[in-house]
Formats: sequence, C-alpha cells, structure tokens
Amino acid sequence: MQKKKVFISSVQSEFSDERQLLYDYLHSDALLGKFFEPFIFERVPAIAATPASVFNSEVDQCDIYLGLFGQHYGFEDAEGISPTEREFDYATHLVKTRYIFLKKGTGERHPKETALIKKAENSLVRKTFETPEQLKTAVYITLIRYLEDNEYIRTTPFDATLNSEATLLDLDEEKVRFFAE
Repeated sequence: MQKKKVFISSVQSEFSDERQLLYDYLHSDALLGKFFEPFIFERVPAIAATPASVFNSEVDQCDIYLGLFGQHYGFEDAEGISPTEREFDYATHLVKTRYIFLKKGTGERHPKETALIKKAENSLVRKTFETPEQLKTAVYITLIRYLEDNEYIRTTPFDATLNSEATLLDLDEEKVRFFAE
C-alpha cells in the first residue's frame, strides 16, 4: 500500500514546534509511519515556484488535510486571505479528508481566524488541545480511526469482517452445494 499523504496546515510562526513534532512523530511512530507521509512547507527546498503553487500542488496530492488553528490568522495576500484559509478551502473544494485541531488560547483570536474556525465548524467536528502532547495524542487517535474506517487495519476477527469487493461470482457453487448437503 502506498502511504497516505498528510498535509499539515497552520500559521507557521504560531505552530512551528507542533508542526515539527507531528512531522517527526508521523515518521517515527512504528504504526503511523507505515501508513502516512507528512508534508510541512518547512521541508521544501529552495525552488523556482511560488509558495501558493507549492501549497496547491501538495493539497492536490494529499489524502488528508490536517489543520492546526489557533489565535493568529497569519499573512494575508492581496485579497486579504491567509495561506491557511486558502489551503483549507482548496482541500474542501477537492473533497479531501479534513481534520481540524483547535488550540485553546488565553488571548484574543484574530477576527479572521475566528471566522475560519466557524467555517470549519460548519462542516467538521474539530478537536481542541492545549499542549503539544495533547495534540499528538489527538492526532494519533484520529489517524488510527481513519485507518480503521478505511479498513487498512482491523480490530475485529478476520472471519467476522466483510470484504466489500466480494461478489456472488466469488462463491464456488460446488462448495456451497457440499456445505448445504
């Protein structure tokens, strides 16, 4: 199985530690490392491409959009939209699997960040966290559930699971007759 690509999106300056933590964790965890390949913009070498084209290309290729939302909205382009919001909107447009993790803050949120959070909450269940360890645990639980829901891993006995690709043509008539007798 080809690894599922996870696009980690956030305001880089606000979540630099958390982004690196998740990147390293998804690479080093014995289970998650077999199934997921994370992407963070910090790992892109100097190339002759605009940041927006790199973001769009990576969102195109990803299987999962993982958004970290907090207090800051970040850089705004000429239209007043942050890269994080553009990435979220593009992942939504492409009908990507999206998971949002919201950092509880003690300060005031930027009004546009509040609007982005409300936009996400209208279509997704999000998970809150306070510490990097809580984020790591929440991401682990979420990705394990993704693997279970998509039957990459199973938690039920093999003979109790369904094969969604099986058809009646897969049955051996002679063996069915033998069993029935």
